[in-house]
Parts: sequence; structure tokens; C-alpha cells
Amino acid sequence: MSDAGASEVPEGAAVFPLIPAELGVNPLLLAVLHATVFLAGSDDDVVHPDAAEEALQYLTSYLQRLDGPLLRQVREDMVCLTAFAKQEKWPKPLVRLVQNFLKEYGIEKGQA
Repeated sequence: MSDAGASEVPEGAAVFPLIPAELGVNPLLLAVLHATVFLAGSDDDVVHPDAAEEALQYLTSYLQRLDGPLLRQVREDMVCLTAFAKQEKWPKPLVRLVQNFLKEYGIEKGQA
């Protein structure tokens, strides 16, 4: 994306940090994390709360379908992201989000 003519991100928009490709985290998982942070964390004047809640419910329901090798890989990626977040000294609420994401959104529900 070009910076030319780009507007600034509005105040109150929640943004997840850029994750380097070298970490090897699944890009689709990163896309979901970025969307989740934006939808759940942005102020009401940036994202309509009812629309954000509906979108988050769909994202969550899709993620809850993960099982087997895909779920194992997501767990590994979240461990990797948590270590990266701590190393980079992210704000504690963001570290907790990464640490607890699978449980918070019911992805671990019923999983061993």
C-alpha cells in the first residue's frame, strides 16, 4: 500500500502490531487476530458495536471448527506469538489477549 494520499488511522482504532514473516505464524491466523483486535477493541465511533459483535461471532464460530493438526498448529502459533509479545514488551493487555485468545473465544472448549 502506498503512503501517498493515505489518511491517518482515526483515533480510537485498535491495531494489532505487525508480525514479522520470520516467526512463521500462519498468515490466516494473523489476519483473524488483526480483525479481532480491530473489531473488539476499537471505539464505538470507529466501528459500530452491533456490527462488530456480529462479525466477531462469525469469526469465533469459524475458529471453533478447528481440530486435529490445524488446532495443534494454531496452539503452537499462539505460543510463538506470546513469546514474541513478551520479548517485544507489548502492553500487558495485548500480551494477555494473545495468551488467552483460544480460551476467550471458545476455541479450546471441549479440547484436551
